[in-house]
Amino acid sequence: MDVGVGHMETVTAIQHWSERTLSISTTRPDGYAFRPGHYARLSLPEFERPLWRPYSIVSTAAQPQLEFLFSIIPDGKLTSLLGKVEVGAPILIDRNPMGFFLEDSLSPGDTLWLLATGTGVGPYISLLREGQIFAKYRQIYLVYSVRERAELAYDQELQTLQRQNADRFRYLPVVTREPGSGFLSERIPTLIESGRLEAALEVAPLNTERDRVMVCGNPEFTATMRTLLNERQFVPCRRGLAGTMLFEKYW
Repeated sequence: MDVGVGHMETVTAIQHWSERTLSISTTRPDGYAFRPGHYARLSLPEFERPLWRPYSIVSTAAQPQLEFLFSIIPDGKLTSLLGKVEVGAPILIDRNPMGFFLEDSLSPGDTLWLLATGTGVGPYISLLREGQIFAKYRQIYLVYSVRERAELAYDQELQTLQRQNADRFRYLPVVTREPGSGFLSERIPTLIESGRLEAALEVAPLNTERDRVMVCGNPEFTATMRTLLNERQFVPCRRGLAGTMLFEKYW
């Protein structure tokens, strides 16, 4: 229902991945069109004026509902309340999806790297679920870093996707605060600089002629990755101009 400031929709499902990480599914506004990589702004009707915050859309354009992944910020005005909503609760969704984190902004390449920290994995889930990406690249690598293993949202889904596409898709989780857990435990930029990331996947080092890179995560991570990829001659995507690296910028 359009209420003038956005669409009033309903929470239909909640998935808790850890104490602070969860996914929420909602009804979908009529005619709400988006692509993998777009985000929506959400709010709650408790606020006199909407307190909009951006969240990547995890569902695909073909699914009848919308799905969002987020972490609860204890003192966050919105997430502290979103973390308490129940199925059947009302939720506000802004009129139109937004963003430019769209894979086709990249120039054609052989291999696609999807690098994420925390809830930055959200747009990649949408992209992988849609599936068209598998026809565009010979290999796809998803490297997903969290602090604790419990925060690996969609882990089982990603493992299943890897088994189903063993010749095309590799999923590499990284857990930074549980040493000895069997996972790589250093931050993604450190793993790339040392060569341990490529060694774990048994592939050649990142190369701008072959590889295309998408980066989504916290600001420190994206800033470090931008510097690292610049040093390796990767070119940023600009509106109307394809590049070899693409960053989510709504943070």
